Amino acid sequence: MTDPGFSTRAIHAGQKPDPGNGSVAPAIWATSTYAQDGVGGLRSGYEYSRSANPTRTALEECLAALEGGAHGFAFASGLAAEDTLLRTIGAPGAHVVIPDDAYGGTYRLFARVHEPWGLRYSPTPLGDLDAVAAAIRPGETTAVWVETPTNPLLGVADIAAVAELAHAAGALLIVDNTFASPYLQQPLVLGADVVVHSTTKYCGGHSDVVGGALVTDDDALAERLRYFQNAIGGVAGPFDAWLVLRGLRTLAVRMERHCDNAERVAAYLVDHPKVAQVYYPGLDDHPGHTVAKAQMRRFGGMVSFRVAAGEQAAVDLCGRTEVFTLGESLGGVESLIEHPGRMTHASVAGTALEVPADLIRLSVGIEDVDDLIADLDRALS
Repeated sequence: MTDPGFSTRAIHAGQKPDPGNGSVAPAIWATSTYAQDGVGGLRSGYEYSRSANPTRTALEECLAALEGGAHGFAFASGLAAEDTLLRTIGAPGAHVVIPDDAYGGTYRLFARVHEPWGLRYSPTPLGDLDAVAAAIRPGETTAVWVETPTNPLLGVADIAAVAELAHAAGALLIVDNTFASPYLQQPLVLGADVVVHSTTKYCGGHSDVVGGALVTDDDALAERLRYFQNAIGGVAGPFDAWLVLRGLRTLAVRMERHCDNAERVAAYLVDHPKVAQVYYPGLDDHPGHTVAKAQMRRFGGMVSFRVAAGEQAAVDLCGRTEVFTLGESLGGVESLIEHPGRMTHASVAGTALEVPADLIRLSVGIEDVDDLIADLDRALS
């Protein structure tokens, strides 16, 4: 079939029925090593499961197909993927432009792990193209690192425009596509060089697995990534790879429901007197709405808002919901609520990335939306 649709790729890419027994579900190849036909005589290229495993290969092929890329790499976590990428493209003295509204774990990786190694970084509002251009240091900047939408303030960056700025300076464009998922946004098509995912989130989709991924179209970069993936070893195990692969099969239908529910929740919050501000790219007055509408299929399942009564009111509200579970992470079928300043983004306190103390982040699940709104209404009241 030429040019199959997204859901067809999600169900079939890398997942042909087993030629021996006809199983339509990929096998979990729980093996560490493989018999060789003589010294160096590898069967289908497999020798040791840190280097490659058939279940992981199936996931990597599927992820690449969904992102419109040629090469996929699956890791034990999103941060393992990010760390491998930075060690592949970076070096002491290199410079990276990062969002001034980045995931706390990404910032911690830059500030506590790679900065002591000699990698420099500049937090920058990536929705401001003039600021991006000013932050890039020609000859020094190795990459521009984009999250769009950002975590937790749902900022939007123009991927195609930032790609032009990065490439003009000889830098790579890296896009963390976790919040959007491959279903809602495909950065490689818009000019990105590498896509990053925490597959723990929407790709897995059921809060039962931790994983990460990289996807690229660049053959030379892919060879280097493959080498570092094997050399560092933070790879996805076969059962974890299988769980993410299972999640991808329903990604399209889940994301449609996440988006339906998030749009309703955001509209409810906008009109609530105890809510000071709502962050959701689907709102007409969101500063990135026009760009998001152009580069995303829909606007996603994440909603953040500020509570008018301040920090303690926000903390108290997080403890009053019943359908929304108080917890970190996002992207699962169940709805989650959290206080970023004290939870996922505590590591950025006192930095340029510090988030508002009265901010609440919602991962809107696929429950009945009337129940979600009623739950928030009780908590706010």
